Amino acid sequence: MNLEPNFAYNPNPSPPPPAPVPAPADALGLLAGLQGKWVGTGFNAIWRPNVLTSGQDRFLELNSTSEILEFDQIPGEIPNRGLLQPDISMGGLRYLQQISDVNLPASNNGLHIEPGVWLNIPSTTNPAVSASIARLGSIPHGTTILAQGLASLATGAPSIPLINLNPFSIGNPPGTSPFPEQNLATTTAFRTPATQLAGITQAMIDDPNSVLVAALAGHTIVSTVTLHVSSADLPVEGGGTLNTAFLVGGAAGPNANAAVVTATFWLETVKGTPNVQQLQYSQTVLLNFNGLSWPHVTVATLKAA
Repeated sequence: MNLEPNFAYNPNPSPPPPAPVPAPADALGLLAGLQGKWVGTGFNAIWRPNVLTSGQDRFLELNSTSEILEFDQIPGEIPNRGLLQPDISMGGLRYLQQISDVNLPASNNGLHIEPGVWLNIPSTTNPAVSASIARLGSIPHGTTILAQGLASLATGAPSIPLINLNPFSIGNPPGTSPFPEQNLATTTAFRTPATQLAGITQAMIDDPNSVLVAALAGHTIVSTVTLHVSSADLPVEGGGTLNTAFLVGGAAGPNANAAVVTATFWLETVKGTPNVQQLQYSQTVLLNFNGLSWPHVTVATLKAA
């Protein structure tokens, strides 16, 4: 995946438009630390729709994962044309994410591949929005996302919240009580077989973010860059998801409509001799089917390779 050596965005084609709002001297801002290749492990949980003739509408898939996530800077300033205010220039990274299940044969263990772009966006006057970031991603299952948000830098470790896998009525969180499939002590044909659950514990199912907290144990975090984005029009206006006709479904409802994507990435400086960089993230996709929103949660801890 290599760009042509002479490719770079030209933000001012002839004849030149009015002078654009210049990109910051550091075009990537707090996204700059993402550059490079990251590898590591994590946990993935997804409620998959199960064909109704089987007698149940859902199947809980659980995966212990390995991951490769790569970022490369897009050369040049990326232009956005303005009508009601001058043009803006953005900095950007392209990325490729690959996630596999470590409990399946290496020849057939792929779970997820996602090419996309991260953007560093300057503040604007129309609309009146402070400097922000955006993530654009394409998933071969048939979904594209545009998630927007904010970047911040703070000293110390991140505050990683508790989350759960409890489904809830569409548009009406918080979640219900846990479903039977969420209890590993409950025998069910509608969950990943026990032979494929090596490394997965009840604590991980109860709170997937506990995997991230456990990875921080025993380490001193000097500082954290937090990148929080959502497709749900907050904290930055706009964004959204688009799905193929199959996922959206027909008059009877969706097969599995990816309605909302929310993700937080923590780029951490870990104290050492020398200090090292670590990337953690937690992402939740709400899959809507059969009247409920079903959380699809992916978390990982990655090291610079």
